[in-house]
Amino acid sequence: MRDTKLLLPESEIPRQWYNIVADLPTPPRPPLHPATKQPLKPEDLAALFPMALIEQEASAQRWIDIPEEILNVYRLWRPTPLFRAHRLEQALGTPAKIYYKYEGTSPAGSHKPNTAVVQAYYNKREGVRRLATETGAGQWGSALSLACSLFGLECTVYMVKISYEQKPYRRSLMQVWGAEVIASPSNRTQAGRAILEQDPDSPGSLGIAISEAVEDAAGHEDTKYSLGSVLNHVLLHQTVIGLEAKKQLALAGDYPDVVIGCHGGGSNFGGLAFPFIADRIAGRELRAVAVEPAACPTLTRGPAAYDFGDTAQMTPLLYMHTLGHSFMPAGIHAGGLRYHGAAPLVSHLVELGLVEAKAYPQRAVFEAAVQFARTEGLLPAPESAHAVKAAIDEALAAKEEGRERTILFGLSGHGHFDLAAYDAYLAGRLEDFELPEEAIAKALAEVPKV
Repeated sequence: MRDTKLLLPESEIPRQWYNIVADLPTPPRPPLHPATKQPLKPEDLAALFPMALIEQEASAQRWIDIPEEILNVYRLWRPTPLFRAHRLEQALGTPAKIYYKYEGTSPAGSHKPNTAVVQAYYNKREGVRRLATETGAGQWGSALSLACSLFGLECTVYMVKISYEQKPYRRSLMQVWGAEVIASPSNRTQAGRAILEQDPDSPGSLGIAISEAVEDAAGHEDTKYSLGSVLNHVLLHQTVIGLEAKKQLALAGDYPDVVIGCHGGGSNFGGLAFPFIADRIAGRELRAVAVEPAACPTLTRGPAAYDFGDTAQMTPLLYMHTLGHSFMPAGIHAGGLRYHGAAPLVSHLVELGLVEAKAYPQRAVFEAAVQFARTEGLLPAPESAHAVKAAIDEALAAKEEGRERTILFGLSGHGHFDLAAYDAYLAGRLEDFELPEEAIAKALAEVPKV
């Protein structure tokens, strides 16, 4: 009998996170203070984050211990299963072996709780009463709402308006866990009001929602800001995914030729890929592929530059691939990938040639998702479906070349709250959007000259 699920006992949950900064051939460029343009100091972030997270953000230590209190929460869903996609392989007629690490077994249905519970824990430990955050498609907002509920914190979520309207049940899930959910841009903040004055019908963006959440947190002494992607400490917490996957592949006596993850801000991709990229840095042959939507092609068409993480220019300047902080993405259904910037660490790895980037239009992505669902049974989130598409392409390339290839991809969450998007695809209403060059140029013109 061929194993379909590769499972680990709870005793095999990683007890440390892996920090790729320790093994980089060259260090990444430091974040800069938005006013002085000088490297950021820890105290510059104290209004937004607890000191424990600030220390992790700046750390170059390879292994960072996971507190026992976090491990106790991780046990609710970790370790997550690694699947061998036998049925998909058979349908494709490929000699490739396809594995996928499935994070949809978490209570929130995605990989996001891996960092949400950590951030809630450290904030609670330092006396914070409330967390403010943003969310696109709702996976991050759901995860932080869950985490705040588990640790007794209040939670305010600024949800991108187009997703607020497209995904009402994500909003309901956040409210079940006790969060206040606000459509962004809103009248709650100065940043939101400024956008609405310019465009009362603005669909919103992650950049705008970040501005609102940062303004909210900075304006209240008992409130901190929480971010679901992009920053170093967030990607650090997600490495439990890749570390578990390594153990599970070892059980199968296998190792990937290529590791694939969808990419918006970088948390899912980094979490799966970084522990494997460590082996690539040490000399092992391996490809790592980050997959994004053609409608928001940050890695594939955005230059690397210092830019703000938000629209209102309140965040530190991060050196990252960017489409410009004023960029307004199209209202595609992969809401979690509609961000103008990429994680600085992922951007750095792209520059070093250690990560490849691909972009796909959404109809091809949904076609791959439906094929996956009809063979493997699981319905992917639209974000995860980008990785599914790239994995299928890799498997078909192996078929054409007539040689074996081991493929690992991240199925970062299920699509049970995204059925409206699948309805649109099945009814032929889903349209591809190829971002015009002039839209990128217009937004990039506002990137600061540093």
